[in-house]
Amino acid sequence: MYLHSLYLQDFRNYREQRVTFEAPKTIIVGPNAQGKSNLLEAVELLATLRSHRVSRDRDLVRQQAQTARIEAQIQRSYGDLDAALILRTQGRRTAWRNQETLRRQLDFLGTLNAVQFSCTDLELVRGGPETRRHWLDALVMQLEPVYAHILSQYNKVLKQRNALLRKLKRGEMQRRETAPQLAVWDAQLVAHGTRVTRRRARVLRRLAPIAQTWQQRISGAAETLTTAYQPHVVWREDEVQAVQQLFLQQLQQRAIAEQHQGRTLVGPHRDEIAFQLNDVPARTYASQGQQRTLVLALKLAELELIEQVVGDAPLLLLDDVLAELDLQRQHQLLETIQARCQTLITTTHLQTFASDWLHSAQVLAIQDGQVSPANFLANTITR
Repeated sequence: MYLHSLYLQDFRNYREQRVTFEAPKTIIVGPNAQGKSNLLEAVELLATLRSHRVSRDRDLVRQQAQTARIEAQIQRSYGDLDAALILRTQGRRTAWRNQETLRRQLDFLGTLNAVQFSCTDLELVRGGPETRRHWLDALVMQLEPVYAHILSQYNKVLKQRNALLRKLKRGEMQRRETAPQLAVWDAQLVAHGTRVTRRRARVLRRLAPIAQTWQQRISGAAETLTTAYQPHVVWREDEVQAVQQLFLQQLQQRAIAEQHQGRTLVGPHRDEIAFQLNDVPARTYASQGQQRTLVLALKLAELELIEQVVGDAPLLLLDDVLAELDLQRQHQLLETIQARCQTLITTTHLQTFASDWLHSAQVLAIQDGQVSPANFLANTITR
């Protein structure tokens, strides 16, 4: 797939800007806080409907504006697409594709696929389980857009069930009063939760060996990566009824504890994904360099898996990550993506790039939310 152009209006620090991508590799260069990451964030929103930086649309709309607009022209193997998102400081988003307004935002998923790699992704190793669950969920959504609806349904049931458990904890309701309602929420939690956990396991099962191969390649065969899905409801037989039965049994076993704590203690919202390097936990024992290699291996594995499943190579968005990698890993990354997929790279300087990269790439300069061709590389950008 190929992103031909991107139009931004009142998005972040962009008042109005159209960017046309004229080469498979685009280097976006400029000082910090000028809008480089914002440009990639707009592409990320088109691919995932999410930002890894903020959770509210109002934070994406330029100050003094009420709405922001992101438009894109995209080439897919099956044809060209026009797509747009309209974000509001108040109210719901609007998504449209090929001049048609989509009834559900979730139907927009799959319009564009992208893999984002930024310095904050190191939290995949160092951060808590929630970070790793969000990462895995975002990947599953790109591979199976219906998963967004499944996860949304699970979270809605979880919210309702927790509200009921809080009333029990506060003594606002008695157990016998809530038993019928709780039974309904239990059944729904089990049904939706089983769909969540099975899909997470299925995707990670396919991703793990690809990531292991990349880890060995980047580390010169010095490191072996093991990626393990650790569902909170532990199941081994991948069969719907078997998983549901185990899920329900654990809910029943934790019923008293849930009433005392006022929250749901069983389910995929407590899942973990564990990474080990050479059979030791990466979070605890891996060096910073090893952790960076691990995240790089995961991102390259995402890229490969999406291409396998979707049939189109996704965009690769590299947000100022070269400075985080040593020279060996920089070289490995740039060599890997040489002609594999369309790549957008942000950087504050160009010294990292070999001359062949600079000559084959489109180089754009950003200054205060204004994008322009960088035809003055030697005099301005490398200072």
